[in-house]
Amino acid sequence: MPKPSEVRIRHAVTIDVLIPAIEKDLETLPYVIDAVRTHVKHPIGRILIVAPRRQRMLDFCRAKNCTFIDENSVLPLTKKDIHYRSKTWERSGWLFQQLLKLNGDRLCTADFFLVIDADTVLITPHRFRLNGKTLFYSRNWSQPEYFKTYRKLMGRKAPSAASFVTHYMLFERTKLARMKQEIEAKHHKPWYLAILHSMNRSKQFAFSEFETYGNYLYSRDRSGMLIRKARNKGLHMNVGQLSRVRRNQLARTYRSLSFHKRKGYSRTP
Repeated sequence: MPKPSEVRIRHAVTIDVLIPAIEKDLETLPYVIDAVRTHVKHPIGRILIVAPRRQRMLDFCRAKNCTFIDENSVLPLTKKDIHYRSKTWERSGWLFQQLLKLNGDRLCTADFFLVIDADTVLITPHRFRLNGKTLFYSRNWSQPEYFKTYRKLMGRKAPSAASFVTHYMLFERTKLARMKQEIEAKHHKPWYLAILHSMNRSKQFAFSEFETYGNYLYSRDRSGMLIRKARNKGLHMNVGQLSRVRRNQLARTYRSLSFHKRKGYSRTP
């Protein structure tokens, strides 16, 4: 007779996992993947690593049984085509990774796929589909430019009072595809060009894929969403320096840890 927990897992929704990454993420990426396999309480189909074609990345994907996707094969444009920078900052790669995530409906085959940043490690169990609804995590602050871009892009104000920018999110392929179709119908151009043309690229943080998709669903199907506090902790340290004891202590308060780069770079501001 199977245990109740085994029955729940057996009937859980199978998901794919999509992680955009670059070579410097190889410091945290093994921990990210191991934590996903430990703490995500869904059967996992494929884990896709979307990254530059580098031998270290290819070797890593082979060793960790992940599917490598060349980032330059995903969209008709690459990082070099984006030009999102100023004299003091460079965000072209950051924006490019967001566009890669938003094409996950073309890369993944499962009906749902989890996107997680390559510097974020789950430290508690997570289930993202409960009673036919998708669970989203939220925080109480965001970047004002995200909402300005959303309004230009979607033609309406972002409806959620909370922010969906929390380092990981479960996407539903059909709903993501529908959102992009609506963007293209409104702007009469490919969805990725509509995003580039709607955002103010003189601002350092002007677009969020998580904020956009979360608010799109909130406006279309609020009853299909469950929203919980993110409880993410940012750490400016090497992930390997964190002891198991300290991680277990943090898990009493937080759901996930993000190991930001030492110069203060944050993947999802």
